Amino acid sequence: MAQLKSGDQAPQFTLLDQNGKQTKLADLKGRKVLVYFYPKADTPGCTRQACSVRDAKADLAKLGVEVIGISPDTPQKQKKFDAKHALGFTLLSDPSNEVAKAFGAWGEKSMYGKKYEGTIRSSLLLDEEGKVIQTWYKVSPEDTVPKAEEALGRKKG
Repeated sequence: MAQLKSGDQAPQFTLLDQNGKQTKLADLKGRKVLVYFYPKADTPGCTRQACSVRDAKADLAKLGVEVIGISPDTPQKQKKFDAKHALGFTLLSDPSNEVAKAFGAWGEKSMYGKKYEGTIRSSLLLDEEGKVIQTWYKVSPEDTVPKAEEALGRKKG
């Protein structure tokens, strides 16, 4: 799938969150949104990424940013992940990977020399109108928050 770039309109979606409630991207109009895609809840890299987002949630909120994590996991698995790590932000279930594909966060990966299709760890910062401010494909778990903060003009240090 084609990756999105700055200025692109983010694809609209409706997915179930960790509580089984429908969440629409359109409902977040008027707020900046950090959307990040991760392969699997409660794995080491995904846990580091989610916990770094959790730890920066208040700072991101001060910058007017809502956070949404998306993976192919079921809402029940997302709920356990949220509860275990006290994440406190929206986790969405994309079992068909259609949203990941639409956002360009799906593609060829390899592990131990074996190639397969899967979720590419990615984050995208959207403006209040749902347009892409910046994208980071194949982002490291620890870089999701610093890259978003930098794009918003906030430097760590």
